Amino acid sequence: MSDTTGMSAEQMAERRAKALVGLLWHLGAYIIVNGFMWFLDWWTGEGIQWAFWISISWGIGLLFHVLAWFLDGRQFERRLTQHYLEKERQAKP
Repeated sequence: MSDTTGMSAEQMAERRAKALVGLLWHLGAYIIVNGFMWFLDWWTGEGIQWAFWISISWGIGLLFHVLAWFLDGRQFERRLTQHYLEKERQAKP
């Protein structure tokens, strides 16, 4: 996550839209490639063995991508910084 201070609402919206498009491309690739892998696994007749592990491994990476998009969209870093600044202000006499 990068710093969003000093960005206009338009810039932040554009950044958010680009992040969503990247996430959707990642999801689309995951579905298409893994669907093909599962088909190949089924077609070879050896049961679902190796495609499962590919899907799980890639799915974990996709989950982190979704999590990063979700947290950045909520401006998590900005809110956390604000929280710590308020704590510092309250601690000072």
